[in-house]
Amino acid sequence: MHETWWRGAAIYQVYLRSFADGNGDGCGDLAGLRSRLPYLAELGVNALWLNPWYPSPMSDGGYDVADYRDIEPAFGTLGEAEKLIQEAHDLGIKIIVDVVPNHCSDRHVWFQEALAAGPGSPARDRFWFRPGDGDGPPNDWQSIFGGPAWTKVPDGEWYLHLFAPEQPDFNWGDRAVHEEFLDVLRFWFDRGVDGIRIDSAAVLIKDPDAEPDGLDPYTDRDGVHEVYREWRRVCDEYPDRILIGEIWLPDHERFVRYLRPDELHTAFNFDFLACPWNAPALRNVIDTTLATHAPHGAPPTWVLSNHDVTRPVTRYGRADTSFDHGDRKHGMPSDLALGTRRARAAALLSLALPGGAYIYQGEELGLPEVEDLPDELLEDPIWSRSGHTDRGRDGCRVPLPWSGDRPPYGYSSGTPWLPQPADWGHLTVESQRAVEGSMLGLYREALRIRGDRLGDGTLTWLPQGDDVLAFLRDTGLTCVVNLGSGAVPLPPHESVLLSSGPLEGDALPPDTAVWLV
Repeated sequence: MHETWWRGAAIYQVYLRSFADGNGDGCGDLAGLRSRLPYLAELGVNALWLNPWYPSPMSDGGYDVADYRDIEPAFGTLGEAEKLIQEAHDLGIKIIVDVVPNHCSDRHVWFQEALAAGPGSPARDRFWFRPGDGDGPPNDWQSIFGGPAWTKVPDGEWYLHLFAPEQPDFNWGDRAVHEEFLDVLRFWFDRGVDGIRIDSAAVLIKDPDAEPDGLDPYTDRDGVHEVYREWRRVCDEYPDRILIGEIWLPDHERFVRYLRPDELHTAFNFDFLACPWNAPALRNVIDTTLATHAPHGAPPTWVLSNHDVTRPVTRYGRADTSFDHGDRKHGMPSDLALGTRRARAAALLSLALPGGAYIYQGEELGLPEVEDLPDELLEDPIWSRSGHTDRGRDGCRVPLPWSGDRPPYGYSSGTPWLPQPADWGHLTVESQRAVEGSMLGLYREALRIRGDRLGDGTLTWLPQGDDVLAFLRDTGLTCVVNLGSGAVPLPPHESVLLSSGPLEGDALPPDTAVWLV
C-alpha cells in the first residue's frame, strides 16, 4: 500500500470482546479475530482499529489498563497479538491499537505503588493526589461518567479520575509519565503496529488549582500539544506509522491545532457522527471539516458510529436523528425500516467523501441498537454512576451474529457475555451473503469501488436543491443523496455504479444515495 495509506483508508473498528470468540468462553478474543481475517479482507477494508486489548479488570470495557505492554489473558497472549499483526499484514490490512494516556487502572503497578507510598511521595506525583477541602474533595469537578471526579483514600488524600474511580488520571506534569508512554509507543511500533489511536486525547493536561479564567481546567489546555509533538517525533522514527486522536471539541479552530504537521496525523470527526439526518446541517459539517483541515494538509475522517454511540439504524429511525452523549434517547421510538434505509444512504455518503472512513463492526450488517438488555447484565459504568438513569453504551457492544438462526449465531460455542436478540437471524453474515442488495453486499461493493475511485482528494458541490447533497469527486464519481420527502431527478450521467436502494427510473427516491459516473 502507498506510504500515505492512511489519508484515504477505510478503517474497520474491532471491539474485540464482541467480534468473535475462538475458545468458547463467551468472550471475543484474538483467536476469533484471526479466524475472521479472511472476512475482513473480503469486505475490503484497509486497516483494523482494535479497542484496548491490554490486561484490565474491565471496569470500563478495557479502558482501565493495568499493563500497557501485554495482552488481556481473556483475549489471548502477546505472541498471538504478534501473529495477528503479521497475518493481517499478509492480507494487506494494517493494524491500529488503542493507547489510553489519560488514566490507567487502579490495579496498575504505578497506582498500587502510589497508594502504598503515601502523601508527598514521587510515586504519587505520577497521579493527581490532593488533600481535601475540609471534609470534601479538593474541588467540585464531576466525572464524565457521573458523580464526583475525586475519590478519597484511607490516608485522607483524594485522587482525580475524570472517568470511573477505577481509572485514576495520570499527572502529565510528571516527566516519568512522558517517558513511560514514549516507551509504550516504541513497544508497539517495534511489534509492527501501524498506528496508535489516542483515547480522550484532549484531556491530558489539567490544573485543579486554576482560578476561573473562562477556560476548561482539564480539556484542551495548551500544554497538551507538547505531549503530541513528543509522540510525533517517536512516530516519525518508524516509516508509515500514524497517530489518530479521539478529540471531542466544539471549537473547530482549536480542534485542527492537533493536526499541525508536527502533531497528530488525523482525528475523529465527531461533528459528522453527531449530525442529524438533514441536508443543510450535513453540508455545513462537510464544508467546515474540509475548510479547517485543508490549511494543515490533514485528511478529514468520516465516522457514523463507534463503541460509544447509538447504532445508526436505530438513531436514523428516530424523530430526532442527532447524537448527544448527554442524552442517548434510550427508549425513544425508532422506525428500523426507515433507519436502515437512511443508514444505507449514509454509508454511501460517508464512503464517498474525501479522506479516511471508519466502519464500526456490525455497521456493515445493519445491526440496530439493543435497548432491552436486562438491567442486571449491563456493565457500562455509566449505568451505575448515573444512578441507573443512563443505560450507557452496552447496547452497541452486543456480540456480532455470524451464522445460524438463533443465538449465539456462530459468534461462540458458549454463552455470549451480552445476550444477542432472538430475531437477528436475517442479519448474520451468512444470511446476508446469500441476499442480493443486503447491507453487507452494499458495503462490500462500496468498498470495492472506493478502493478504485475514492479515498483522499477533493470534491465539487453540484446544485441539486436544498434537500439534496450532490458532489463530484476529483476522480469523476458523482455522489447524490436525497434527504428530502420526494424523488428528485438524477444529474446527467453515463451509468449507475451503486445505489443504496431502488431508483425510480431516472429519479432518486427519498433517503437514498447513488454513485454515478
